[in-house]
Amino acid sequence: MENIEESSPLRITPTVRALSSALRRERENVPDSSRENGDRIFPEPEKLWFKESSAKNLRNRDFLSPTTMLNTLYADGQVPPAVMSRVLSLRGSGVLPVAGGEVMGEGLRVRVDRAAAFRSVLADGATEYLKPSSQRQGCVVLNCPALHPKPNTPTPETLTLGQLRTVLLADHMGELLRRQGFAVSYCPTLPEESDIITFLRALGIDWPTAPANWTNEEREEKIQDALENSLYRERETERGRRTSGGGSKAEEGENEGALRVNLKRVFQEEGLLGYDPSLGTCIVHRDSVSHLAQLDLATADCTVAMATALHVTSCQDEFRQQQIAVLWRASGSTHTQRHLVCGPVKTPGSHLTAAQYLQLRRGQMKEASEMKYGDQVEGQTWDDIIRVMTSATVRFELLSTVHTSPVTLDVQREGGVSTKGPRGGVFVMYNCARLHTLFDSYERGVEKGLYPEIPEGSQLDFSALKEEGEWLLLFNYLIPFSELLDQSGQALDCEGGGARVNIKTEQICKFLVSLSKDFSSYYNRVHVLGEPLPHLFNQMFCRLHLLRALRELYHSALDTLNLPPIRQL
Repeated sequence: MENIEESSPLRITPTVRALSSALRRERENVPDSSRENGDRIFPEPEKLWFKESSAKNLRNRDFLSPTTMLNTLYADGQVPPAVMSRVLSLRGSGVLPVAGGEVMGEGLRVRVDRAAAFRSVLADGATEYLKPSSQRQGCVVLNCPALHPKPNTPTPETLTLGQLRTVLLADHMGELLRRQGFAVSYCPTLPEESDIITFLRALGIDWPTAPANWTNEEREEKIQDALENSLYRERETERGRRTSGGGSKAEEGENEGALRVNLKRVFQEEGLLGYDPSLGTCIVHRDSVSHLAQLDLATADCTVAMATALHVTSCQDEFRQQQIAVLWRASGSTHTQRHLVCGPVKTPGSHLTAAQYLQLRRGQMKEASEMKYGDQVEGQTWDDIIRVMTSATVRFELLSTVHTSPVTLDVQREGGVSTKGPRGGVFVMYNCARLHTLFDSYERGVEKGLYPEIPEGSQLDFSALKEEGEWLLLFNYLIPFSELLDQSGQALDCEGGGARVNIKTEQICKFLVSLSKDFSSYYNRVHVLGEPLPHLFNQMFCRLHLLRALRELYHSALDTLNLPPIRQL
């Protein structure tokens, strides 16, 4: 059992649970009758402890149970010696090793055995910390309404910035879910070599395609038949004077004989929660049938009976997408459907299409690079760097905000894109490149005979990592990352709450920006590659192990954004 615990990757959540259990165990043994007279209300376990994250607080504690919590649990907030003993001898799968603890004015603070934590994480290369903590099963279809023909295939010139945000979000969600073990497909299938596919590829998006002459007519006919024979089809005798939108007599005449489906009946009788109550009778147009046939195609290869269709749509298109979702149910589909709704993208003082926005950012990125690096900015290598850096700028601008909130962009042409300062994608890519430059410098030192090869982590004494920035990078980034990757799949599993699903889609971007700020501060302060003296090698190699794991962490996080690392800047 001891070996299993030692080999289990360290996690924040199991540690907090174990700490909470250590505090509450005595309380849980108190009979219910003895609690009634005291009227004492006991806090939830997840509120008993807080993980510290600021450099200031991490100087003297890693976890804190505030005085207010202790006063709730114990008379006068006095922690019994037996409880303190349990906290200090904490054990368990994934639980960080405890070095000490004490009750101070702010509460009970606990310090982790940092050398043991460094050794546990870094000795085997930290690979278990770069992937989700568990693998899941299921099939998810990422449906992007912005890319469906209406009736023509969209182009970069017709795609709005709000719609571009939904496409980037669908792409990011797909990578996150695939990493967790889900089978992921995208909808709709687009014509290969079309302008929109070229545009998406420039942003690193690999969207499914089919030959330009491909049609989905067989599935469209199947969907049309299913709707015509649906229980929810509205017959002429039932319809009376009702129309789908209260149109004029001319419109009524134009739509005479059109197929109509009573959407309100569908979501009421099927027990669908969270749909707009104003959904009424919907006229089924050809583009709606095409949309449903594309969804049918995307779910055809699912290996499970019940797939989840995640409709990633803008707030402007939400009502229309709810109509499509309920129509799909009326056609006989029983797949789970959730709606991930994005807020608007605002550009004060101007109006840009997606194509114009990408062109603007690419031009600004090229200009900023030329100002910094001069005449060397030419050739295919630099074209690739500018393309990736532009994609990083666009992705971080549109994905770093909570998906339900609006995004406001500065698109003034004289604004430029800075290659310095903590400003999103460029800053993140720059710091990732610094890590590659560091290891290139180390390899050159090895070739010159200055340094030996990096030994295995098991041969190092990680107590040499005493700089506060080193613990910050491990405790705030390397250890929590796998649990961060788990969150999107967990959100999809949540029952209730209706059609909408809220996922913290902004967290990877924010994580990378915060990581880059702390790494940059550490890198500017600490000279990693020291003098080639044997008595300094242990500390240097410990730092290289940490930074190598950090480099892989960057790669893993950037992969979820479909951003290849820049290895040289």
